[in-house]
Amino acid sequence: MAPALVRFVAGVVAGVLILLVLGAAPAQAAGYRYWSFWKWSDGAWAYQQQGPSVYVPPDGGVDGWRFAVSPDGGRDAARPGTAPDFATVCGGTPAQQGRKRVGVVLDFGTAADAGGETPPGPRTACAVVPGNASSAEVLATVAPPLRYDTSGLLCAIASYPKAGCADQLGGAGRPSDQPPGRSSADATAAAARNDDSPGTGGPNLGVIAGAALVAVLAAGAVWQARRRR
Repeated sequence: MAPALVRFVAGVVAGVLILLVLGAAPAQAAGYRYWSFWKWSDGAWAYQQQGPSVYVPPDGGVDGWRFAVSPDGGRDAARPGTAPDFATVCGGTPAQQGRKRVGVVLDFGTAADAGGETPPGPRTACAVVPGNASSAEVLATVAPPLRYDTSGLLCAIASYPKAGCADQLGGAGRPSDQPPGRSSADATAAAARNDDSPGTGGPNLGVIAGAALVAVLAAGAVWQARRRR
């Protein structure tokens, strides 16, 4: 094989290997500063699969909220640091006929997550609300004022934080996809759109490798044709 062709083929192979290595490297998860939503279940915090405006907590339930910088993925978000049961939060609040009691745990996070503000200390409250009240209504009862953006995303609880709304860190602002914490049933699992399943973006390694193989074969065919002349 001619030296020039050898160098060409070697260059193509090296390029394919570099692309394969870069494409196989795991993407770094996006970080968001936001309020994550939890419920107390079987003695532990469980990430809410429904948004607060959709979920209707039962009488005796406990909602949890935590403000923190978390990766784009609900179950990996920071949990509330306080872990009380219903009796701890609402034991001193008498039941009322035709209404329900729901415990609320608020964890405003740490200074490292605050983005320059001073986070308030954690607190609990017991909401006494109508039986059909959603978690958003429960929260509005015990921790006003709440701040939402125009798309219904919960941005602040008890005026914290004063600015920003589920800001993405290390990027150029809010992404087009809704970040975690949206107050609707279909947006709390926004991280599922950033998995490694086909069609979620990124280079198609099979296409790259196939194109490179075609280039190598074409170069070999050209060399063979020239050799016969």
